[in-house]
Amino acid sequence: MTKDEIFAFLNANPLVYLATTEDGVPHVRGMMLFRADESGIYFHTGKGKEMTNQLEQQPVAELCVFNQQDGVQVRVSGTVEFLGDLALKQQLVAERPFLQPIVEQFGYEAFVVFRLAKHTATVWTMAENMAPKTYTQLS
Repeated sequence: MTKDEIFAFLNANPLVYLATTEDGVPHVRGMMLFRADESGIYFHTGKGKEMTNQLEQQPVAELCVFNQQDGVQVRVSGTVEFLGDLALKQQLVAERPFLQPIVEQFGYEAFVVFRLAKHTATVWTMAENMAPKTYTQLS
């Protein structure tokens, strides 16, 4: 897959599993990505969540998404960058109305936006199951 095909695949399959580490122990959870493009792969979460603390302590992560219908898996690893951009948070809330009650009660500071940047992807399919991995630099 090309870089553009990988971004299109991620945007079409926004349910991903994101892995972080804490004290050498991996932690994986399902997340919905906000968007993926050459500037990064964007997510949001609560400010006080364990994941936020894990990423602050060790700002590297890997995501994995598998589309069972197509039999394609994409993994992306990279460096996490926290973003304090209020306009981006406002855009998130506008596009994800379920965040509005949180903002009304706690303000925009209640959640954080971060992106996976300086990232590399590898694609797996059953047809290429035994082939050596190849990596695509996304940023």
